[in-house]
Amino acid sequence: MGGGPSRLGGGLGGDEDREGALGAALSGSGLAGASLAGASLAGASLAGAGLAGASLAGAAPAGGGGLAVLLAPGLVSEAGAAPVARARPALAPRSGAGPALKRTVDLVGAGLGLLVLLPLILAIAVLIKWDSPGPVLFRQNRIGLGNRPFRVWKFRTMTCCENGAVVRQAQRDDPRVTRLGRILRRTSLDELPQLVNVLLGSMSLVGPRPHAVAHDAQFAGSVARYAERHAVRPGITGWAQVRGCRGETPNAASMQRRVDLDLAYIEHWSLALDLLILVLTLREVFRSQAAY
Repeated sequence: MGGGPSRLGGGLGGDEDREGALGAALSGSGLAGASLAGASLAGASLAGAGLAGASLAGAAPAGGGGLAVLLAPGLVSEAGAAPVARARPALAPRSGAGPALKRTVDLVGAGLGLLVLLPLILAIAVLIKWDSPGPVLFRQNRIGLGNRPFRVWKFRTMTCCENGAVVRQAQRDDPRVTRLGRILRRTSLDELPQLVNVLLGSMSLVGPRPHAVAHDAQFAGSVARYAERHAVRPGITGWAQVRGCRGETPNAASMQRRVDLDLAYIEHWSLALDLLILVLTLREVFRSQAAY
């Protein structure tokens, strides 16, 4: 694996080589000028959220900033662009309750999600069978934590189920996508079966999105530090997705930006940041036109 293990469970004390967070804005995420009170986090202790070393007074950027600057200093670059993963030594293992706490949130969140969404899940399954011939679920090989392979579950949205050495990414107006599949992909409802992956431990609610094994092989040699994404469990949603990196990655440059965002998330992880990403995911589902 190209990088070190995850820093989950570590604090967010600022290293000198991290990107400056002061003056950063989350205008691309629609969070410019957001405050802890506006995010219903008033009264919450930053230290209790795993944010030791960051304070509202010390982290608040002059001229307006973003909630992510408070949750994970250095996650957003000064220019508000995607953070570029800089060369650095392998990250050291971090002790603490962070990984166990994240796993607990995954189990509780995925379990409650399946219970609450069960009627919707059953309705989608019926509609898929009615809309086009083929299985309800699509299973594809992916690479997860520690480069271990697993099978991701999704609702079938195409007339084909590619899972080989060559997997062609979906494109705009792709004729392989079914009528219902276009709706499911645009709203990300096709990802709901991955709640089962979370319960099984192969995925997390939040983390780098897993790619098809064929795409891993394609980009591993052309995208810097690509394999370091496997230092944590892949997620149903992630920092890259709420920063606009949904949908097709047609070239190494577009994949590099996604990887840079994934690595920034891994380095600056906190439970509060996970909760922020889950909230932003709901907004992204309703506004994004990049998934097709």
